Amino acid sequence: MKIGIIAAEQEEFEAILNIAKVEERKEIYELNFVKCKIKDKICVLVKSGVGKVNAARATQILIDNFKPDYIVNVGVAGGLNPMLSIGDIVIGETLVQHDFDITAFGHAKGYIPGVGEKIYADDYLVKKIEEAIGNQEEKVYKYEKGVIASGDIFCTAIPMRDKIYAKFNAECVEMEGAAIGQVCSLCNVPFVVIRSISDTPNGENEVTYEKFIKLASERCANILKDFVKTIE
Repeated sequence: MKIGIIAAEQEEFEAILNIAKVEERKEIYELNFVKCKIKDKICVLVKSGVGKVNAARATQILIDNFKPDYIVNVGVAGGLNPMLSIGDIVIGETLVQHDFDITAFGHAKGYIPGVGEKIYADDYLVKKIEEAIGNQEEKVYKYEKGVIASGDIFCTAIPMRDKIYAKFNAECVEMEGAAIGQVCSLCNVPFVVIRSISDTPNGENEVTYEKFIKLASERCANILKDFVKTIE
C-alpha cells in the first residue's frame, strides 16, 4: 500500500518531513517528490505550491508516477465557521470551488460540468482521520467535519468570508483541496482533506496566518502520523 501526501507550502511540507523517515527523493517537472515511511507505511510526499492549478498538477503527476492507493491533502486554512478557533481541525467530507462561476448558464455557483457542484471525500478515510484525532493525547483543540471551500484567493475581506460561508456552509476556506479532490475523483483515487485553522478572514488575518502557520501545520502532521498507522 502506498499513500500520497500533498502539502502546498514549505511549513506544511516540513512538518510532515519531521515525522517521516526519508528514503528517496525524485524530481519530476521541477516538483520534489519524497518517498518516505511514516509508521512503517510507504508514503510519497510532494509540495505542490499554492493554488488550484499547482495542486491539480502535482496530484496528476503523483498519480501517474507513483500510483498511490490513497491521497491525503494536509495543510492550513482560514476559518469560516464562527465556532472554530486557531488550531482547530476540519475534515473535508465535501469540497467545493467557491470561485468557479458559470451561473450565466443557469448553473449553481461552484458547479463544474462533468464533475458537479460538490466533490466527496472517501468515507473510509474520513472515518480513519476521526479515529486518529480520537487517539491524540492531550487534545487541546476541537474538530468539525463538513464542507471545505477552495479558491484562488487568499480570503481576507469580511464580506467575502460571509458570502462563502452563507452560500456553501463551509467550515473553512483554502486554495487547493477541491482541485486535488477533483483530480482524485476523475482518476478514481480515494482522497481526504484535513486542515488546521491558522487564521480567520477579518481584514488582518495575513498577520495571524504568518504567526500560526507552523503550529497549525504541526497539528495536522501529528494527526497524519496516527492516521497512517491505522490505514489498511
